[in-house]
Amino acid sequence: MTLAQLQSFVLVARLGSVKAAAAELEVTEPAVSVAVAALRRELGDELFVRSGRGIALTAGGRRLAALATEILGLAEQARRSVHDTPGRPRRLELVTTQLAAEYIAPLIDAFAARGEGVEIAVEPAPGRSFAELLEHRRADIALGPHPGPERAGAIAVVPFLRCRQLLVGAPGHRLAGRSQVQPSELAGERWLIPHPDLDPTTGTGAFFERSGLQPRQLSHYTSQAAAIAAAVAGEGIVLVVSHSVVDEVRRRALVRLDVAGTPVEELWYASTLGLDRALPAALSLQRFATTSDATQAISSGRAGAISKRSRPTVHVTLWRSVAAELDAGGGA
Repeated sequence: MTLAQLQSFVLVARLGSVKAAAAELEVTEPAVSVAVAALRRELGDELFVRSGRGIALTAGGRRLAALATEILGLAEQARRSVHDTPGRPRRLELVTTQLAAEYIAPLIDAFAARGEGVEIAVEPAPGRSFAELLEHRRADIALGPHPGPERAGAIAVVPFLRCRQLLVGAPGHRLAGRSQVQPSELAGERWLIPHPDLDPTTGTGAFFERSGLQPRQLSHYTSQAAAIAAAVAGEGIVLVVSHSVVDEVRRRALVRLDVAGTPVEELWYASTLGLDRALPAALSLQRFATTSDATQAISSGRAGAISKRSRPTVHVTLWRSVAAELDAGGGA
């Protein structure tokens, strides 16, 4: 069996069809079918059968899916280790959402300053991809939304930050001053989206998902800071982390719109591989993220700061530490 065959099977098992696996791999459906057929012949097991509009894994298929995921992850780790240079810091691959990427640079710099000999590479990714990236060892740690309850045991998840998000607009906006506006009334509004792609696991994308909202006008920006500036100019409404607009609200450049379902409380998590499979450096960063030092680093960072170890631009705000809330008896 080959890694390519295992990858094809794992994707069929996860996505539920040969067609979806082929689209993910950017190959033809016959190519995936041939790869899976080769595994069936070699292992003497059907691996999966048709079930309604999807598939159902056989007992052997379920065992292979779990083992193949681990094999592919180890292969990726081996590939990366070959390129490690003796004497250079160990490279830690971190994934985070585009929203979180604007805020975590001070945390990363504070961790790296502890002298643990780690170089951290940060890549934005949709929250729904965190589990796969971790399981296939394309990422060592993820900061942002929960990777999903179905990954319990395979992935170790720890809450580390709670943020509060408000919907704001210019003082002259037609909804300013109204109480308990229903989300359905916002479908015709011009929404200022802080990033080019909506992520349904966090921020504005999650709010749309929960409220069933399908706005007709979306304007995309490169950062939350740019979207806030557009809102101040009266160009539309934006859902923002509350401390990002403290100054604007204080001087009445922006006002909070009282919409049902807001403010939005969102927990961010530090996620690594579980079952003793995570790299020591990833576990160390996961532990550090829950400390008051990490929270202080984020809250005292300069707005618009850029981490020396992170490619995305970072816009820093104030946060409340989940660990501090637990210590105070506030719960998670």
